[in-house]
Amino acid sequence: MKFALLFCFLIVCAPGYAQLGFCEGSKGDPIFHEDFEFGTQLPPGTTNYTYVTQDPQDGEYTVSNQIGNFITSWHSSLPPRTISNRNALIVNASFSSGRFYQTEITGLCENTTYEFSAFLINIYDRSSMVCENGGIPINVRFEIWDETDSNLLKEGNTGDIPSLSSPVWEQYALTFQTEVGQEAVILKMFNNGEGGCGNDLAIDDIIFRSCGDLTTVTSENDENRIDVCAEDAPVSLSLEATPDFSVYSSHAYQWQESNDNEAWTNIPGENDENYNTPPLNTSHFYRVKVAEDPVNLNDNLCSSVSEIFTVNILQTPSTPRSDGNVSVCSKDAIPELTVEVEENETANWYDENNNLIAENTESYLPETPGLYYVEAVHEGFNCQPSQRTAIEFIINESPQVEDEISQICEAGSLTLNAGIPGLVYEWSTGENTQQIEINSRGNYSVILTTPEACSTTKNFEINQVDIAEIESVTSDMEDIVITPANDGNFEYSINGTNFQTSNIFSLVPGGIYTVYMRDLSACNTITQKFPHIVIPKFITPNADGYNDNFSINGLEYFPSSEIRIFDRYGKLLKADQGETFSWDGTLNGRALPSDDYWYHIIIKGFKTLKGSFSLKR
Repeated sequence: MKFALLFCFLIVCAPGYAQLGFCEGSKGDPIFHEDFEFGTQLPPGTTNYTYVTQDPQDGEYTVSNQIGNFITSWHSSLPPRTISNRNALIVNASFSSGRFYQTEITGLCENTTYEFSAFLINIYDRSSMVCENGGIPINVRFEIWDETDSNLLKEGNTGDIPSLSSPVWEQYALTFQTEVGQEAVILKMFNNGEGGCGNDLAIDDIIFRSCGDLTTVTSENDENRIDVCAEDAPVSLSLEATPDFSVYSSHAYQWQESNDNEAWTNIPGENDENYNTPPLNTSHFYRVKVAEDPVNLNDNLCSSVSEIFTVNILQTPSTPRSDGNVSVCSKDAIPELTVEVEENETANWYDENNNLIAENTESYLPETPGLYYVEAVHEGFNCQPSQRTAIEFIINESPQVEDEISQICEAGSLTLNAGIPGLVYEWSTGENTQQIEINSRGNYSVILTTPEACSTTKNFEINQVDIAEIESVTSDMEDIVITPANDGNFEYSINGTNFQTSNIFSLVPGGIYTVYMRDLSACNTITQKFPHIVIPKFITPNADGYNDNFSINGLEYFPSSEIRIFDRYGKLLKADQGETFSWDGTLNGRALPSDDYWYHIIIKGFKTLKGSFSLKR
């Protein structure tokens, strides 16, 4: 059975049997604290149980922080939540009820109220289902005897503590009062239950300390704390100690002060319930030692101390510590600007025009570049802020580029240009110049990096050049239309100098032209000689002076030509030299009807041009 007890209950002191209870007033420093830290066998006379080094059986004990290694019906470990959180006294109850622990406590003060406390836990695991009905509950009786072991000063029972599926420490205590001339007591612990399945316990942190009235210290505003801005210091206060008379019938006082709430010193001559502080410019702490007899004020073990009164002088905060200026690239996400301030402080943010833009935060997400200013303030107080820290936020422009798609000549080379001079270049080929020369198609890229470390990637898609080939060249009224034989991107020209991506040349005078077609990389240029003649699409022989005759402009540029006109049945209607040819839509002086008619234009050295036109009446 394993036991872990830390008890702090108060009970009004009176000899004889009493219920457990904590000290309801102020407590002194521990006089005795058994935390079983050393994890060894108890001193002789402390117990009549047998010491073992593993899980104890009935009538045995051990001192350890490990349980359930052999007895699997116990919890597998001890939970935290005691004071020491280390070893505990582990007890497996004997089959007969009786005392399992006894020790003498010395150094007590006479005529003084004390609190005894300990932590206790039932270590049987109810969920193991080994013991019927959750096993035998643990039940412990505490007795306080005088040093002669003949006078029982106080006793109390825990009552039944049942097993649980999840272990939980419980804290118990009782209070007692020493008599005149008494400086020691004997603590005894008894197991009220019998041995068997269950009734296994652990106990830890057995503590004795003095118990006095609950004494409060307040100022004029009935509070136990005052917060003062540094600019309002110094401050002087009148403090008053007020006991609750729960333990002491009379009171002796000794005021104490501290700069750190840890090391306390007596204030000479300050032994009344009231105390007036000197002017204070820095934080200070005050408390009062209280005893029922003035002789006990000089002994920390025979007196109690009040609650602490805090004078908190809020010094002007230090300048916030900047986490650094922030510089980002234009394509990156904007990060937060951050500062660090002291505990219980926060920060307010201002723009360049002294406008408050954020408060009570140590970070700020800017929207625009510029200077920002931050001051530290005491959280929850309207005190003077610190000096301001400046933080600069810079947005550096990333290189602006556009991806390119280009072509490379077969067995040729091509120059790729990153496009922006004066930067650092990292090509996918491993080169680091602004321009590189390639000799094969594929995908290439270059990372351009500015002096501010802003980078952008430019991609190049390099394809094999499109093959230029002319399928046909035709005249469409005054336009020359070049039809490519292959799909692709090409350029065209009718003079070999001025190229365009459109394959149509408009309003071109008739004549003999050399047509040029080439790929966009100018790898190959194809030429073809073409006679451009302006052929009307219709004639309207109504003597109005417009389109009255079928004649061809441009044949004068050719040394020999002939034009022949046919009806839809292939009957030759007229034939003559091309340069002087003119037909008014008649045959042997008779006007022919509206219809489509066909022409053959025969030019020496060129392919015969054939087509149709309309005659409209």
